[in-house]
Amino acid sequence: MNDFEPGTVWLVGAGPGDPDLLTRKAERLIRAADVIFHDALVGRGILHLALRRTRLVSVGKRSGRHSKEQKTIDALIVEAALSGKRVVRLKGGDPAIFARAAEEMAACRAHGVAVRICPGVTAASAAAADLGVSLTLRGMARRLTFVTAHVRAGQEPDLDWRALADPQATLAIYMGKAAAPDVSAGLMAAGLPGDTPVALAESASLPERRTLMTRLDLLPLAAQAGLGDGPALILVGAALKPEVLAEPAPANLRALSVSASDHTSLYRCASGG
Repeated sequence: MNDFEPGTVWLVGAGPGDPDLLTRKAERLIRAADVIFHDALVGRGILHLALRRTRLVSVGKRSGRHSKEQKTIDALIVEAALSGKRVVRLKGGDPAIFARAAEEMAACRAHGVAVRICPGVTAASAAAADLGVSLTLRGMARRLTFVTAHVRAGQEPDLDWRALADPQATLAIYMGKAAAPDVSAGLMAAGLPGDTPVALAESASLPERRTLMTRLDLLPLAAQAGLGDGPALILVGAALKPEVLAEPAPANLRALSVSASDHTSLYRCASGG
């Protein structure tokens, strides 16, 4: 295997969780690895693709539950590669999107270790597939913006709300569940209407997935009432309007009543099979 010599590191995208969404290359690299350092969100179905001889090392990296510091992870990767191992750093989603790939590549290169990236399906794409919606739409959503709302405990997201409040864009907010009140307030203060369509997707692509359709002014309440403990992504924009969503609606779609201020609005909720 010419692209995975001993002493090489591959940062591999595990996708959103469904093993069927792995790329063929990702599966090949997983099967060839001597050691796999994996995120907490990488599921058993993907880890079971590794050979019995492969050493599996969980390095955590889930919001609020980090088991190892990033510098420790960097050191483990480099140490394994320098000992002649074929190393896979297995990350949820795509390694190049909010996954600390830059630090790990820099650590490898600083020690003369060859490092490469195998891309994966990112959560925004999986959420759009679950919803049956396009993230871009001619004449309505000309731009797609990825941002992360993840911050340290007690901090507020340091985002340029004015730049993000673009009515002709779809906004994909990663790790945004806890920041839902800040997202709603920040975007509306920057001029985005309160009735702007919003979708929340939890555990996208997995059997336990859950999708919620709401609006920007009701986002905090919808996130609190409708989401569980799984990883969640927020989508904001006109491309999510009910009339452009795929039909027919899923059989397990149900309506939930959400009260806000002096009015009641409906949002839709669908749970996976």
